Amino acid sequence: MSDEIWKRAEVESPCIKICVVHPETRLCTGCLRSIDEIGAWSRMGAEERRAIMDELPKRAGAFSKRRGGRAARLAKRD
Repeated sequence: MSDEIWKRAEVESPCIKICVVHPETRLCTGCLRSIDEIGAWSRMGAEERRAIMDELPKRAGAFSKRRGGRAARLAKRD
């Protein structure tokens, strides 16, 4: 399906098509919106959308980075 169908003359969605909800913060790891914000987005007015868009950069640090994984285990062997 073409993305053209989703284009409108209003505040664009921050969706980047990576829709994974973080279990602790309940924010989408792709666009950083909450489930409630995502669900209500199409019914929101331009002012409400802009307010959320302005807030999103502040949410970028909401996820803790992984500290382990395979690379960390291999580094411990050395």
